[in-house]
Amino acid sequence: MKSSEIVKYLPYQKPFLFVDEVIEISENGVIGNYTFQQNEFFYKGHFKDNPITPGVILTETMAQIGVVCLGIYLLKDKISISKKPQIALTSQQVDFYLPVLPNEKITVISTKEYFRFNKLMCKVQMMNAKNKLVCRGSISGMIVTK
Repeated sequence: MKSSEIVKYLPYQKPFLFVDEVIEISENGVIGNYTFQQNEFFYKGHFKDNPITPGVILTETMAQIGVVCLGIYLLKDKISISKKPQIALTSQQVDFYLPVLPNEKITVISTKEYFRFNKLMCKVQMMNAKNKLVCRGSISGMIVTK
């Protein structure tokens, strides 16, 4: 499965799709990016006159790129148009270091810790365009096809 095909199988759509591109993917990890556009729905209220990307959205972005994209790749032989993946976040622990502002492009780097019984656990980090660490942590989820 090509990197460009993975995005088609994601179970998200705008305004809740936070994957622009999967740059690199293998059995052991994934690298992808997303640019937070100025008109994203959450900037209207977070924070008044000083918008920053909420931590929950940063976590979701890391989960979509770092866990879901990788899970789809790992299950590529079981996924098809009729057998789409179903995903459930099971746990996350994330530490935040820098804000992400509107129009900022980030890169997510994920390394597989384990994948067994359809549970995928990854060490994930997010870097800004200046290659500075925005946040990092562990995220796991269950990925099945039906």
